[in-house]
Parts: sequence; C-alpha cells; structure tokens
Amino acid sequence: MDVLTFAPDVAQALKDGAPVVALESTIITHGMPFPQNVETARRVEAEVWAHGAVPATMAVMGGRIHVGLTEAELDSLGQAKGVAKLSRADLAACVASGGTGATTVAATMICARLAGISVFATGGIGGVHRGAETSFDISADLPELAQTAVTVVAAGAKAILDLPKTLEWLETAGVPVIAYGQDAFPAFWSRESGLKAPLRMDSAAEIAAAARMRAALGLPGGQLVANPIPAEAEIPRAEIMPFVEAALAESVAQGIAAKAVTPFLLQRLFELTQGRSLEANIALVLNNARLGAAIAGALARDA
Repeated sequence: MDVLTFAPDVAQALKDGAPVVALESTIITHGMPFPQNVETARRVEAEVWAHGAVPATMAVMGGRIHVGLTEAELDSLGQAKGVAKLSRADLAACVASGGTGATTVAATMICARLAGISVFATGGIGGVHRGAETSFDISADLPELAQTAVTVVAAGAKAILDLPKTLEWLETAGVPVIAYGQDAFPAFWSRESGLKAPLRMDSAAEIAAAARMRAALGLPGGQLVANPIPAEAEIPRAEIMPFVEAALAESVAQGIAAKAVTPFLLQRLFELTQGRSLEANIALVLNNARLGAAIAGALARDA
C-alpha cells in the first residue's frame, strides 16, 4: 500500500542517487512555539542544503507519510494544533486514521527506511530514564536503533537520562555508538558526559564505511553517531548538572511521570538556564545536520 508522499526535490535526489538526510518533525510541533519552530526547521534544512545534501523532514499529514515538506506544508505543520507525537507504537494508527503527527527519532527512522534514506540527523536520542529499574521507562528510540538500518547523528543522549544505563542497553542490543572526533560520549548540551564512548571515528568516510560493512555482514539495526556540540555553544557538564538534578527533583515532587517528564524537564532547564539550553539545542542540531550531510555524501559517492 502506497502511503508515502515525496517532496519534489527529495524524489529527484533519490532517483539520481544524490545524498539525502532525514529530519524529524517533533522539534517543529512539540519543541518550540511558532514562528521560532518553523524558522529553526528552515535553518536546519538550509544547513543540509549548504553541505551538499537534500533535507527530508518527515511528518504524517492527512494520513500520508510526507518525505520532505514543501514551504507551505512546513508552515501548516508549525501552526497546527493537537498534532500527535508519533513513535513506533502509534505511527500506523495515525496513518490509518488519516491523522496528522510529528515523528520522533524512532518514527523518523522507520519512515526513512521506507523511503530508502539511510542517514538521519536529529538533536539527541531518548534513552533509559532515571529510575528505570522500577518504572521500566526506556525510550522506543533504543530498540529502533537495534532493528532499523539507519545511521543516526545526534549529540549523544540528554543529560536528564541515565547515561550509563543507556550505553549499557545499546551495547547489549549490539548498536554501534560512535563518538565523532573525540573519545568521550557527549551529553547533548555538554561535550562530555564523564563516560567513554565505545567507538571513535574522525571522518564521515569512516562512518559511511562502517554502515556499508554492517549491511554487507547482514547485521540488523543502525548505528548511533554521537556528535559533540560545538565548544562555543556548550553548557559544560559541571554547570548544567545542578540544574538537571533540581529539575528532576521538582518532577518527582510534583508527581510528573511517563511522557510528561521530558517536556517538563526541558522547560524547567530553559527557565533555569535563562534560555541557554534552547540556544545550545539549536546549535547542536545545526551541527548534526552538517555531519549528517557529510555522511550521506560519503555513502552516495561510494554507492
């Protein structure tokens, strides 16, 4: 059944074997208010274009999976109300019911695979939440990385998560975690988490070669490229962690749980850092778009 609608430039790029980078849409619908959300999305797309690849922002609109959004579609999504936040569990239901939804990391990976796109640039992945040993709160992003063959470029995982357990989960599931240009695993707003990344690679060509070899060996799943935030934009770990701990304590005291936890914590960090966390978020997404374009270019050249 045909459920994909390709933006014209994305369709042409895929036909020509040109590099394409998938982008998620929850940053548009659930990350920022209008018009800053649309302006940021356009900046990220422009960064992909500027580095030699075609951006394909994913979203479900009117029951169709859109692989790339036109200017009008991006504006419409940015102002839409009641947009569903889609992961693996609810993507099919949204499409079947003719709904509108924004794609998370997991859903974007699924849509990218369906469209034949092998590189996806995002901000940060979800992971194992604090207290998961009793709550079982683990992001669907992790099992998606273990089963869907897409290279995901992210600035590590958010520092609000249990990062040691997140890395342990990924190791157990056989997901390569590749730090780009450094040995340390980055923690979203910060270049270092205090943890060593399992793998290090220093070029887009190395990362592309690893993706091709996984396919040749028949290994399932994708790979996570942990791209540290630019030094000039980071909030160092020693500075951000007291704010993270304070926000986490507030969420527990207020009884906030399940899907409401992450939005609450991100909003509190925005307030506690006086907006610096959002500025850092935008900078790291742009940085990931640049690296994603380079990896997509390396894959296309050697196809």
